[in-house]
Amino acid sequence: MDRRNFLQNTCPTITFAFFGLSYIQACSKSDDSDQETSAIINNSGTSPSNGVTVNGNIITIDLGNATFNGLNNQGDFINLTANQLLILQIGSNEFRAFDNCCPHNGTRNKWGFGNDKFTCGEHGNSFSIDGNDIKSCNSGSTSGGLKRYTTSLNGQTLTVTT
Repeated sequence: MDRRNFLQNTCPTITFAFFGLSYIQACSKSDDSDQETSAIINNSGTSPSNGVTVNGNIITIDLGNATFNGLNNQGDFINLTANQLLILQIGSNEFRAFDNCCPHNGTRNKWGFGNDKFTCGEHGNSFSIDGNDIKSCNSGSTSGGLKRYTTSLNGQTLTVTT
């Protein structure tokens, strides 16, 4: 069994407690799972080497870090599973952050993006990014909007308030 399948099929709490690590998953706007890459942050929430720092409900992201090379163009996104966030590039200097929990069934790691909507790869339901008609995580909703978080950009530093 390869590393990816091992981590997906083993209880994450036990695995991460054993290794003392949290897991983030980055993916491009492609639905092709071969395009996904992985990165590790420590359980204190800080990893300068991977560009993510967590302090309470504030997540600071160094967009200049190689972990975020997938955020180069409008429509590109990163799924930070350890932080339960989707980061989407809206324009050259505009980013939005969303809860990565599917309102339908709670899936967090199977997202695609197109036509201004995130589509969950579990059942194919699409959810808007406009901040309207927000649906709660795992509520059974098959449409509506994803929960959106406040973001601010200062140079190459993106700050997300959850």
